[in-house]
Amino acid sequence: MKKWLMLAMALFCLTACNNTDDDSKNTEDLMAATEESETEVGFEVLGDEIEEATNIPQEEQDVILAAFDEYIASFNAKDIDRYVETLSKNPKGFEFEDDVNTAKQVFAEYNVKRTPADTTIVKYSEDEAQVYANMTIEMTEIETNAELASSGRQVTVFVKEEGTWKVTSVYYIGSESAQ
Repeated sequence: MKKWLMLAMALFCLTACNNTDDDSKNTEDLMAATEESETEVGFEVLGDEIEEATNIPQEEQDVILAAFDEYIASFNAKDIDRYVETLSKNPKGFEFEDDVNTAKQVFAEYNVKRTPADTTIVKYSEDEAQVYANMTIEMTEIETNAELASSGRQVTVFVKEEGTWKVTSVYYIGSESAQ
């Protein structure tokens, strides 16, 4: 049971959905909060069709996707300094310090590999971009070698801060077939 509790905590960190003062928030509350937030994301995360935004200049598309890749790579590398550099200093979807502290705890206790697929920019404006990906998360607890896995859909919302794309919120919905 502890392993699944840690997986839930790690998923909170991995997806930066922890925008609550109540640390005892359960999975049902998280799902409800995520579902309520879907209208902010610009499309329904639970839908089957993902359409790429058509108004993205190629140079901006390359920079946004590179920012997303760095966000994933820095977390997978357990490099807290790199990871922090990918985050907005004024995020809308999580508490900055809470996310950093949770990331440090996850890095100390787990080896984590997040693998995105079907990465697509689904919404774009000059100051905000939303990146969709099917995400597989594999975790191994360092102390016990216990393995946990999850998969789902993720939308990572970026904002432009001082000319650089930074993560401001993340929405994740796990698949029912997650292991």
